[in-house]
Amino acid sequence: MANKETSVWANGFIWFGAAVSIAEILTGTLIAPLGLKKGVLAILLGHFLGGVLLYLAGLIGADTKKSAMETVKRTFGEYGGRFFAGLNVLQLIGWTAVMLVSGAQAAEALFPLGHLWIWIVLITGLMMLWISLGITNLGKINSVAMVALLLLSIVLSVTIFNQAKPMTLPPTLSFGAAVELSVAMPLSWLPLIADYTRYAKKKRASVAVSTLAYSLGSSWMFFIGLGMVLFSGQSDFSQILAHAKLGVLGLIIVIGSTVTTTFMDAYSAGVSVVSIYKHISEKLWALLACVLGMLLAIFAANQHYESFLYLIGSVFAPMIAIQIVSYFILKQDFSNESFVGLTSFCWLVGFICYRILLAQSTIFGITFPVMLFTGLFYWGLQKILGGKNDVSSSNK
Repeated sequence: MANKETSVWANGFIWFGAAVSIAEILTGTLIAPLGLKKGVLAILLGHFLGGVLLYLAGLIGADTKKSAMETVKRTFGEYGGRFFAGLNVLQLIGWTAVMLVSGAQAAEALFPLGHLWIWIVLITGLMMLWISLGITNLGKINSVAMVALLLLSIVLSVTIFNQAKPMTLPPTLSFGAAVELSVAMPLSWLPLIADYTRYAKKKRASVAVSTLAYSLGSSWMFFIGLGMVLFSGQSDFSQILAHAKLGVLGLIIVIGSTVTTTFMDAYSAGVSVVSIYKHISEKLWALLACVLGMLLAIFAANQHYESFLYLIGSVFAPMIAIQIVSYFILKQDFSNESFVGLTSFCWLVGFICYRILLAQSTIFGITFPVMLFTGLFYWGLQKILGGKNDVSSSNK
């Protein structure tokens, strides 16, 4: 990808496109047991917490002009960065498959072609076109697409909420669990936001607008999912579109939102691969990620979505917590180290804590408390060690 700078508005449009997705809407449906008022509060609180973390992660990329996984090397060293890059590639290809299946199912419900794989292939083709154009070259095309999605999202919102009073469901979900689901979506973007903010011409403004565009857009999609269940009794997005008789407009919402979100997963998978192997361009790896995601979507079962979100949190939440403390507070740079034992140890502690606490619940969920603990734990060990960078690093 050409090393061109992107404007504040371009970054905002990219991240609004990331927010407008079927995945966000489907996650919003999971929060319906809380009811309307508590559900809205949980969504806003979760996205506020997630948005703060997203801003900090994006700012690291904008400041250093490095991709997300390259910035991780500043905290975890070369091999640590490669480890997380590998995990990131796996989760992003997984996200690509999940999004392709969701988009294809909705498209098939609106305009049946007889085989789901046809829609998967068609959407993948559009994603590959988006990647071929490049982040810094999308320009007016992406802007027009975002305006169209904005208008169509308004139409969809009016269709859903312009109904009878919301129903009451059995309280099968705690407030903390709902906050956790809301945090999980912005958290899933933490390992890749720097891939886009590294090109920002105006660093802080671009990161702020990116974060705001995503947080507000994602919250909106969650509200739509929440409203689908409470106002219409439906949790199937494609059925909502069919009943609303949106026709071609509904299909545009489905395909447009899937492409503008999922191409970012595939592109960042390519960027992460380059952080491990530098011999092939980001764009070629990204196109390969599209193909792998497509094959996974066609031949693998798309299940256990909620568990997938929690798994992402357990891996990357403690990682970014340590990275934030190391970059913003301790001002460290371990890029020239092959392995950083202390940060790796603290990450493992945070990861284990997250997995243990999955069965628990607080008013802030578990992601934010675990991140706070992990960051303080790392900062405390550094203070105990007298501010030394690390006691078990080895030079490359």
